[in-house]
Amino acid sequence: MIGFDYVKARDIGDAVTQIARQPDARFIAGGTNLIDLMKENVAKPERLIDITGLPLAEIEETEAGGLRIGALVPNSDLAYDRRVTERYPLLSSAILAGASAQLRNMASTGGNLLQRTRCLYFYDTDTACNKREPGSGCGAIEGFNRMNAILGWSRACIAVHPSDMCVALLVLEALVHVTGPKGSRVIPIAEFHRLPGDTPEIDTNLARDELITAIELPARGFARNHTYIKIRDRMSYAFALVSVAVGLELEAGTIKLARIALGGVAHKPWRIEAAEVPLQGRKPDRATFAKTANMILEGASGFAHNSFKIELARRAIVRALEQAAAGTPQPQSVKTIL
Repeated sequence: MIGFDYVKARDIGDAVTQIARQPDARFIAGGTNLIDLMKENVAKPERLIDITGLPLAEIEETEAGGLRIGALVPNSDLAYDRRVTERYPLLSSAILAGASAQLRNMASTGGNLLQRTRCLYFYDTDTACNKREPGSGCGAIEGFNRMNAILGWSRACIAVHPSDMCVALLVLEALVHVTGPKGSRVIPIAEFHRLPGDTPEIDTNLARDELITAIELPARGFARNHTYIKIRDRMSYAFALVSVAVGLELEAGTIKLARIALGGVAHKPWRIEAAEVPLQGRKPDRATFAKTANMILEGASGFAHNSFKIELARRAIVRALEQAAAGTPQPQSVKTIL
């Protein structure tokens, strides 16, 4: 780990001014990802700007009937907040599926959005990685790629986004509030993360000198018909091979609205809205759900060690849709897929 300066931001304006002034500075809150990257010499910020004292740790009602979640709300607080468990249980379930209790106690809501990939080659500074060192190549393509992408990848990068929370936020169509030297703006969660293309080192559409201040949840929470399934090599403290978040609205035994998002399969949480539309007005059954899975996975392709994820994802989508339609969401305390 290299040496660095440390300063504590006095307020939001001070934080934005400081990050704009020094290109190699980084914000730090819980530090559950950034400190790991610094220890491995993957991230080498010259200055850390501590934002933990900023007034961004509240969960508030919005006039539109949703919730505004401050960027510094710890993941544990968010997962167990009564308003979230009752109105947005999909989000609570996804958070509880991730990391460990200790990490969730430290990790911030805003920081969760900014997690870097857990690709083996990104962390190993002795190997080629375009995300870590643009132009050096992608060691994962011809290397050990069991955890890597089957959708949306490019020849420059086949890494996947690791967050569970962000998969649920995509189904909920959350809004990300940010502020910077040019003012404040709102980024739909679907537009927040990026596919790798030729610039895999750029994970998000957040400008370098912008600060996440809050995440806004719309009123629709899919409290009755939802599920979050996470399939991994072990049932605790492991990243997803494939995860599926589903939110449904049913009326008179037919599907009125459907949203489906996948994790562990692409450089960003993955949603194909065109695959959701044919479900509207249909009875929930396995044959219909299988067609939906095929549409979502159209064009999926793997590598030497991860092609199994295509069929795994197909089955997980069908199972998740069945759980959500039946109103029997996957409990994160149960170690087998129901």
